Amino acid sequence: MSNSLGQYTVVVPAAGVGKRMLSSCPKQYLTIENRTILEHTVQRLLSHEAIAHIIIALGENDEYFPTTSLINNKNITCVVGGKERVDSVLAGLSYLNGNEEHWVLVHDAARPCVKHQDLTQLISYCLAHDHGAILACPVRDTMKQANHEQLVATTLDRSQMWHALTPQMYKTAELSTAITSALTKGIAITDESSAMEASGYASGLVNASSDNIKITQPEDLFLAEFILNQQKSNLSSEAICE
Repeated sequence: MSNSLGQYTVVVPAAGVGKRMLSSCPKQYLTIENRTILEHTVQRLLSHEAIAHIIIALGENDEYFPTTSLINNKNITCVVGGKERVDSVLAGLSYLNGNEEHWVLVHDAARPCVKHQDLTQLISYCLAHDHGAILACPVRDTMKQANHEQLVATTLDRSQMWHALTPQMYKTAELSTAITSALTKGIAITDESSAMEASGYASGLVNASSDNIKITQPEDLFLAEFILNQQKSNLSSEAICE
């Protein structure tokens, strides 16, 4: 069934090994309630009305993905990712035809708690403004800049500072060109927005829920489980009220 937002593809880079999790397997394959983080993330995305296709960039020797419930999903395409996140994103973009897939979203494999309403707001913003944007949260804490001795050098003005989240949504051809250009120039690319910024493209900030955490440390796994259960409980309560 079609919807007013359209239908989009999300590239999910999932070739990382997640060293900070101190686990025997890549973090995207750690489990929350008997499902891998990757399964939670992909199924959250595909359950949104505007997401029709997921491209997952996997490690070349990934032995875990075939054991997941995602293996036979017709809405999922797997490609071989690269050493760095940006390489995996570029591999996913290379699979797409920018002329046919005008827009693309990129989402971290380790962000299973993204809310549907935030996805809707991001897509709506990009269509309304005709340029890309990212989900983001305003910085709440006092921010310090350190010197080379890890002593406080100065206190930063947090009023204009945001935490960059994902998904990040851009025009496919522009994002591919921006990433390729940045890599050629040796510019460090930490997310899609940084590549677009380096090429002079506009990039909007769409205020999103702080639920959208990225699992990077062991304790994040328990927080993600708590958030997912809270979200599930809230959805159940809303259904009862309706």
